[in-house]
Amino acid sequence: MTTSFNAPTTHAGPRIGTGMGRGREELQQTVRLVLVEDDDGFREAAAAELEDLGFEVECFAEGAALLDAFANGASADVIVLDWNLPTLSGIDLIPRLRRAGVLLPVVLLTGRSTPNLENLALDHGALDFVDKTRGLPILAKRIRLILDSSKKPEVMRADESLEVGLLQLKTRVCRASWNGADVGLTLTEYKIVHLLATNLGNHLTYRAVYDTMHHTGFIAGSGEDGYRTNVRSCIKRIRNKFRALDANFACIANYPSFGYRWEVDPLPLG
Repeated sequence: MTTSFNAPTTHAGPRIGTGMGRGREELQQTVRLVLVEDDDGFREAAAAELEDLGFEVECFAEGAALLDAFANGASADVIVLDWNLPTLSGIDLIPRLRRAGVLLPVVLLTGRSTPNLENLALDHGALDFVDKTRGLPILAKRIRLILDSSKKPEVMRADESLEVGLLQLKTRVCRASWNGADVGLTLTEYKIVHLLATNLGNHLTYRAVYDTMHHTGFIAGSGEDGYRTNVRSCIKRIRNKFRALDANFACIANYPSFGYRWEVDPLPLG
């Protein structure tokens, strides 16, 4: 296994496939995956299975070692965090990574899958939330869907930004400013604002907003339209962050039972 990480792994290392183990995944581009998991047995088994599924895997037993690795120039394509890590939990590690400038997609693993925990994971910037009981093949498919959906044409230089009224989107670092002040959006919240602002004046469905939170076809929540609760909660948090900077903020308009849009010329709140 080739990796730029210097920290030692605890699993047995790469396994050479015979053509039967990897199947169609071997034809896909190799994904460099970081797995942070404190359970030695699960970590070793998961790393071996993910390598059989076509990933290059680097393992860490706790978050501090991961932060040190990135501080020393490590690189990867995706990060998979166990929720219950010692000292620094997976949910608390995400904002630490963002503050350190690590903007890679993060997937949280948990043995306790509930809507409240899923909402908390999304609030902190995770792009997906996977129950360990679903199995590693499901995790692998979700990771590839996330990465595939992020492969869009490069249309702006690193120092360029998108401005819509008082909103400024810094596309390379995924930061949003309102009238010059950083809004403090999570990565998921930024993606929603970017989606709405780049479709100025057009209503977008709840499903379209939810797809940008996860990936096309992802299903969560209770019932066929249960995902709408997650979308409403996320939009509420976004509005509150903008209103903390501007009490008259009214750019995100709701079309009941359909979705949302970024208003071209919103009227001030009375």
